[in-house]
Amino acid sequence: MRDSIHKYFQIGTIQWMSHPKYDILDSIKMIACDDFFDAIEISKFNDDETRTKAKKLFEQSGLKICYGAQPRLLGPKLNPNDINEEGRKAAEATLIDAIDEAQYLGVKGIAFLAGKWEEETRDLAYAQLLKTTRAICDYAATKGMTVNLEVFDFDMDKAALIGPAPYAAQFAADMRMTHNNFGLLVDLSHFPTTYETSKFVIQTLRPYINHFHIGNAVVKEGLEAYGDQHPRFGFPNSANDTETLLDFFRILKTEGFFSAQNPYVLSIEVKPWGDEDADIILANTKRAINRAWALLED
Repeated sequence: MRDSIHKYFQIGTIQWMSHPKYDILDSIKMIACDDFFDAIEISKFNDDETRTKAKKLFEQSGLKICYGAQPRLLGPKLNPNDINEEGRKAAEATLIDAIDEAQYLGVKGIAFLAGKWEEETRDLAYAQLLKTTRAICDYAATKGMTVNLEVFDFDMDKAALIGPAPYAAQFAADMRMTHNNFGLLVDLSHFPTTYETSKFVIQTLRPYINHFHIGNAVVKEGLEAYGDQHPRFGFPNSANDTETLLDFFRILKTEGFFSAQNPYVLSIEVKPWGDEDADIILANTKRAINRAWALLED
């Protein structure tokens, strides 16, 4: 592709994935100083002082700041589709708090994920997730903000209520009946974990997608990094490679997601495995992106 990828996408990275062991302010500064990145995704700050310092860095950077509330749910095991109403309300409360924190940092929306589910209570869990999502979309709308639900695996690792893609489309359609500030976040690294292809996921969810992640996964049970672990491209026995990434770009191009006027955020969600070096893994991912983009036909 002769045009730069930055013409059509705001390339970002997920800070807590890229630098899991770094001081958060050092990590933010390193990402902000790398002009490959147009965006950064951050999550909850542990104290007011760090949050204030991070905001100052963001204001200087020119980066688009995005907010992922997934760690707020995964860490304390909160479930926005909990059939226990007290548990559901606890998840809703942390997502409301996430919206406030995101607004302070200058972010225009948040992303989150559905919680675990059980077969016998699936319909009730779906209704609970609608209740939570409508509540946080109502609150976000008062601040001019959006809410994106990330589509995850349903039976491999996270075992989240939403996806696979057709189920995510059903949920998004139900949400859009009442809230136009709702959308979906799709992640290339999750496509193998839901037994789907880029073409199937993108075409199925086309009207609802607001945001993209790219990464890799190992989906052969019993092998190293199995599940939703986001290993590097080229990791042994993994599902995604440069050719997979190229196919993903082709589908996005065909489906009209290349937008020079209003580019989508496309973020790296790759983390070092074991004792791998975080900076080398980040550089590895940038090389994979550059190679796949170079092979993309104009």
